[in-house]
Amino acid sequence: MVSETDGAIDIEYGLDDRPPWPKLLLLGLQHVAVMIVPATAVAYIVAGAVGLDASTTTYIVQMVLLFSGLATIVQAYTVGPVGAKLPVVMGTSFTFVGAAATIGVNYGLGAVFGAILVTGWAVEGLIGWQFKRLQKFFPPLVTGLVVVIIGLYLVPSAMNNAAGGVGTADYGALHHLSLAMLVLTVAVVLNMFTEGVTRLLSTLIAIAVGYVAALVIGIVNFAPVAEAAWFAIPQPGRFGFSVEPVPVVTFAFLFLVSAMETVGDMSSVTSAEGRTPDDEEFRGGLFTDGLVSSIGGIFGAFPVTSFSQNAGIINFTGVMSRHVVGVAGVVLAVLGLSPKVGAAVTTIPSAVFGGAILLMTGMVAASGVRLITLRTELNRRNMVILAVALGLGLGVATQPKALSGLPVAAQTFFGQPVIVTALSALLLNTFVPGDQSPLFDAPADEPLGEPDVETVSTDD
Repeated sequence: MVSETDGAIDIEYGLDDRPPWPKLLLLGLQHVAVMIVPATAVAYIVAGAVGLDASTTTYIVQMVLLFSGLATIVQAYTVGPVGAKLPVVMGTSFTFVGAAATIGVNYGLGAVFGAILVTGWAVEGLIGWQFKRLQKFFPPLVTGLVVVIIGLYLVPSAMNNAAGGVGTADYGALHHLSLAMLVLTVAVVLNMFTEGVTRLLSTLIAIAVGYVAALVIGIVNFAPVAEAAWFAIPQPGRFGFSVEPVPVVTFAFLFLVSAMETVGDMSSVTSAEGRTPDDEEFRGGLFTDGLVSSIGGIFGAFPVTSFSQNAGIINFTGVMSRHVVGVAGVVLAVLGLSPKVGAAVTTIPSAVFGGAILLMTGMVAASGVRLITLRTELNRRNMVILAVALGLGLGVATQPKALSGLPVAAQTFFGQPVIVTALSALLLNTFVPGDQSPLFDAPADEPLGEPDVETVSTDD
C-alpha cells in the first residue's frame, strides 16, 4: 500500500498518543459537543414526519446516541476485524433522513428498521470484505469530491442552527445570529492566535462561552431535564420488523453512499498525516458502519456512519489521538443510557452549536479540497469531472424541486447530493481515460493517482 506523506498538518497528538487525563476528557467532550445536535436531529426529523409521541422520540434519540458511542469505540479500538483503529467519530447520517421519513410514513417504522437490519451488514460488509479489489474505483479524486460535497451540503443545516433552528418562532433573530457569531469568532481566535490547551480546546471553549451567553440572555430551557428519566434500558424489536422490496432497495443504495462517505471521512482524517488509509483500516471502518447499523436497527437506532464535522475538528486542532475519540464514544454511550444526562446536553441552544458546526463543515470541505489537490493533477479531464460532480450535487441540494417530475422513488434517490456527486464522479472517473481510472493504465512514469508526489511504502 502506498501512502502520501506530503501535505500533513502539524500534529499535536498522534494516532496512538494518549494526552493527560484532564485534557483527554475535555478533548473527547469537544467531539461530543460538535456532533450531538446533528446526530440527534435525524431522530427528531424522522419522528416528526412519522408523528411519534414525545416518549417514543426520546427513546429513538437514546438509541442513536448509544449506538453512535458503541460504533465510535469500536472504530478507535477494534473488535476482531471490525473497526479501523482510527479516530473516527460515528453518528446518524443525514443521508438516511429523507428515505427513513418517507418509508416510515408509507410503510411504517417496522419496514425502516427491517431494511436497515437486512442491508446494513449485507452492503457495507460486502464492500469492506472486497475493498482491496474495489479500492481502485475510489481514488482521491472520487473520495475527495465526496468529502467536499459532504461539507458543502451540510453548510445550510449549520446556518439553520445558527439562525435558531428551523421552525422556531424567532428564526433569524439577532440574538441567535449573535450567539453563533460569538462561538465562531472565539473558536477562530483561539485556534489562530493562541497555543497549547486553548488552541486544542478552541471549539469546546467557544461552545462554553456561547452557552454562558445564552444563559445570560435567558434562552436556555431546562424543562426537558426535569422531565427526563435517569436511566432507560434498550428494547429490541420495539418497532417490529418487516421486509419490503422498495425500502430494502432504497436503503441498499444509501448504504453504498454511506460507505463512500466513510471512505471519504477516513481519508479526511488520515490526510492530517498526509496519507490515505490502508486496506485494513478501510475494511475495518466499513465493517463497523454496516455491522453496528444492522445491530442498532434491532433496537430502533437509525444507521450510523462516520461524522464529517469531527474529521474537521481533527484537521482544525491537530489532535489525531484515537484515545480522545474513544473517550467521546464512552460519553455518547452513557448519554444513550441516561435520558436525563442527554437532555442536559441538548439544553444548549441551536445557535450555539450552529456557530461551531458552521466552522467544522467548512473545514470538512477544505480537507476534501486538500485530498484532491495533493494527489490529483488538475488537468482538463479531472476539472470536467470536478465540475460535473459538484454542479449536479449542489444543484439537487439547492433546488430539490427540480426533480419533482420524477417518480417518488427516483426523487428519493437522486435528491441526495452525496449520491449524485459520488455516482457521477465514480462513473466519469471509471469510464473516461485518465491516470486515476481503474480501466486504464497510469502513465509509466507516474504511480496510479499520485502524479509528481514523493511516496513511501507502509508495507512491512
